[in-house]
Amino acid sequence: MVTENEIWDYMEEVYDPEVPVLTIVDLGIVRSITYQGECCKITITPTYSGCPAMKRIEEDVIQKLDEKGIGNVEVDLVLSPAWTTDWLSDSGRKKLKKYGIAPPENEVDKSVLFSEPTIVPCPKCDSKDTKLVSQFGSTACKAHYQCNHCLEPFDYFKCLK
Repeated sequence: MVTENEIWDYMEEVYDPEVPVLTIVDLGIVRSITYQGECCKITITPTYSGCPAMKRIEEDVIQKLDEKGIGNVEVDLVLSPAWTTDWLSDSGRKKLKKYGIAPPENEVDKSVLFSEPTIVPCPKCDSKDTKLVSQFGSTACKAHYQCNHCLEPFDYFKCLK
């Protein structure tokens, strides 16, 4: 029987279909890996409750484990506790920035309450002189920004707590 640690290693080979530089382990959506008898059970949590990528991720997990010779797999989707950006790995945050998406700043966006915009550094030039273009970027979990220094547009992975 394959160990849980080996399964975790295999999950590092399953990539998010919306941000293909991140693995599902980088995202922190893999909550647990257990065996129930001969069945390998993978528990995952979506970044958003309506995330359209979850079915694809489930299929990719099953396919990856099948490639590794593990055929009896169950993927369980749980919504509670809700995913937060705290679950993103440090490696995942670095990959986001290198890919051109500003990682979450680990602060809840209070700009709606206090009219103080969240300062999001540009992932290209690190300037903090940026502006929000749209609350929704290429996916619901990202906002669209533009850098006033280098003028590059970029996505910001929203901070959820």
